[in-house]
Amino acid sequence: MSKLDNPRWRTVDIVVASVIAVAFGVIFWAWGLVWSATSGAFAFFPPAQTLIYGVWLMPAVVGGLVIRKPGAALYCETVAAVLSALLGSQWAGTVIPQGIVQGLGAELAFAAFRYRSFRLPTALLAGALTGVGAALFDFLVWNAEYDLVGYRIPYALLTVVSAAVVAGAGGYALTSALANTGALAHLPAARNHRTPI
Repeated sequence: MSKLDNPRWRTVDIVVASVIAVAFGVIFWAWGLVWSATSGAFAFFPPAQTLIYGVWLMPAVVGGLVIRKPGAALYCETVAAVLSALLGSQWAGTVIPQGIVQGLGAELAFAAFRYRSFRLPTALLAGALTGVGAALFDFLVWNAEYDLVGYRIPYALLTVVSAAVVAGAGGYALTSALANTGALAHLPAARNHRTPI
């Protein structure tokens, strides 16, 4: 575990978190088009489409790993959701409370380690808990009318799997790649260049 730096946000933290959130907000909007375009490919078992769900959960994990401050995961996921709504998400403003719930999941994972662990297991947990938040929201809001055993439960379980793999492991890999380029030079995540995050 690494030592928690000053928990207060600096200007550079706000700027970098906002860049992460805006970039993913655009990705969210585009990923909504991908989601719609690929629905037919999963007609054999519609809940399997959630295997590509994890992309929507990445800013929470990446934000937490990069900024390493309380609130970073929640901030990045929420701002990305707000931007995707402003860009014309097909799910409109409902994505905003959904983003908040998802961000809280990752925030809980980082808080559980007192914002001192940023290694792969922590990223996987953050991804999984973000997925739990997403699954619960969808279970109650989007999928309430669907069959419990044949749709809602497998949808929820596969969402958590996708979140752990895509958002958790993928977010960890993306953060490591950014740190190795020097893009995170003014942030604690830059230590990844020499030591594991």
